[in-house]
Amino acid sequence: MFASFDFWLLIFLIIVALVALHLRDLIASVLVLTVYSLFMALLFASFGAVDVALVEATLGAGVTGVVFIAAIFLMRRRSKD
Repeated sequence: MFASFDFWLLIFLIIVALVALHLRDLIASVLVLTVYSLFMALLFASFGAVDVALVEATLGAGVTGVVFIAAIFLMRRRSKD
């Protein structure tokens, strides 16, 4: 049962990664990468690496998402020419 769960989780992770690459909106891409990180944490937990899953969920989904969104809001989108 768990091998099937891991397989479908890996397939979903590949799909989410491809969606994140093809999105043109930066905020949507960051949100999709946050979802990717949460599902990676779920995969790590299913492998028994709960400590790695906790770090992935905290840093990958939480801190990195906030830093990326803050960086997107702080950068200039157009030149002043």
